[in-house]
This record gives sequence, structure tokens and C-alpha cells, in this order.
Amino acid sequence: MPYLENIPVSEITGTMVRDLGPIISPHNSTDTWRKQIINPVRAVINHAHDLGKCEALKIRGYSNQEREKQDQRRGKQSRPEKVPGDWSWILEFRKHTDLRFGLLAQFMFETAARISQALAITPDDLDLKNCVVSMPPAKGFPRTPVKLSKELAAELMELKPRRPRRTGDPNQERPMLLFGYASRGSVYKRWKRVCNAAKIDVRMPHAAGRHGFATEMLNRQGIDPHSVAKQGRWADTRLLFETYGHAEDAESKVQLGLSTGRAQALQHTPNNQLKNNKE
Repeated sequence: MPYLENIPVSEITGTMVRDLGPIISPHNSTDTWRKQIINPVRAVINHAHDLGKCEALKIRGYSNQEREKQDQRRGKQSRPEKVPGDWSWILEFRKHTDLRFGLLAQFMFETAARISQALAITPDDLDLKNCVVSMPPAKGFPRTPVKLSKELAAELMELKPRRPRRTGDPNQERPMLLFGYASRGSVYKRWKRVCNAAKIDVRMPHAAGRHGFATEMLNRQGIDPHSVAKQGRWADTRLLFETYGHAEDAESKVQLGLSTGRAQALQHTPNNQLKNNKE
């Protein structure tokens, strides 16, 4: 509304929906157009198709060329490379905020929790004596028990659950929550302030937490990807590598690998063996 509300579904085309992007939100990226325009329209029409009310509608996404042109128009790059969290960043973040907010950051980093999952945790989801949290469902994954480190569980015991702040909405639900925040919006503003106060680069919750967990386990600790995917609740290792795996110091690592390989070859391959192989 108001762009398609009076048009029969049989007259709506994929091109018509795609062209709504620059009309409705000219300063957003093509990724945002896909999420906020194409996907909802397609979902509604295809649901109607499942009910036998109309034909299904295929709407292709935007090409890389279209994405780049839109980025040039708005003067901003979409899909910026996320900088994953690490222990040094987490600990510095915690130094410049209170216990509750700092533990929120560390909780997501240690458990690969999404911000929505972390904020939804209630006292009933915790079994801190056994270092277990019942992680709320997300992205197709059911509620899952997740093991906590002894250190994190001990600190979480110090937190008293609290209700979110009142918003003035008479229908607002204010359940007791572990971290006490009702929505990610209220977290994001404070998150940036803490980063600025700590004089560290701004890594938002998803990058610092879930991306940080994947990079910490895969790159820094060398844990096998199947274990990382299982504990982090990724559907498969392909998604883990493609979306959440981040290269760190790639150039220096490759150069070191080349140098090491050359030295090993020179040390273990006698000249007479090379001559024999050639003959």
C-alpha cells in the first residue's frame, strides 16, 4: 500500500514489483528492496496461489550490476565486510559498560546466539548450575540446549532478571528477561555508545557475536567445521563458510605458507632425488 492495493494480482508482474524499489526507498540498497518489497509481495501472492486464488508469481532479484549502480547513486557500499568479534574486543567492550550489557556481548560471542535469541531468554531458560541455556528457536532451528562455559555461567548467576522499560503502550508485554531489553533497537544505540567510549571499532551484535564465534572457532582455535556448525546451530558447513567464515591476515599467512613449504622442500628433497626423478 498504496502502490499495489488496487491492482488485480493477475496484472502484477515481476518487473512492476522490482521497479517499486527506487520509488518507495530510493536511498536504500537493492538488498533492502529485496527484503522489504520483493519478498513480502511474493509471499502474499504465492500464499494466495496455495489457496487456489491465483497463479504463482516469480520475481527475480537484482543483479550485481544493478546493486553496484544503486550503490553509486546513494554513495554507499552495500554488503560491507563484517569484522568478527574476538576476545580482545569483547573484553575491552566489557570494561566500558555495566555487567549486564557486557555479558550480553560475551553471551552472544560464546554461544553464537542471535540478538533476538539473547534478548528473548527468560529465567526459566537457564540451568546455570549445570551450565546450560535453553536457546530460543530462530531461523528454522528449534529450541536447543546450549552448553555455557563455567566462567560465563558463574557471572550470569550475578544478574537479576528484569522487565523491559515501559513504552507507554497499554498492550505492552513486560516479561522477566535475563538481559532486560525488549527489542534490538534499544540495544543498538547503546552498543555504539559503548564502542565509542571504549575507542574500539564499532562491531554490531551480529558481527561481534555470531560472526565472532564462527571465526574464533574455525580460524583461531582450529576446531573442525562440523563441530562448529553443530554447536553454533548452522544448518550445514557450506553456510558456515560462505556467510560466517572470515579470512584473517590472509596475505601474511599465504606468504608464510609458501616460505615454509619452500624451506621444507629444500630440506627434505636431495638434489640426487630430483635428478633421478627427471631421468
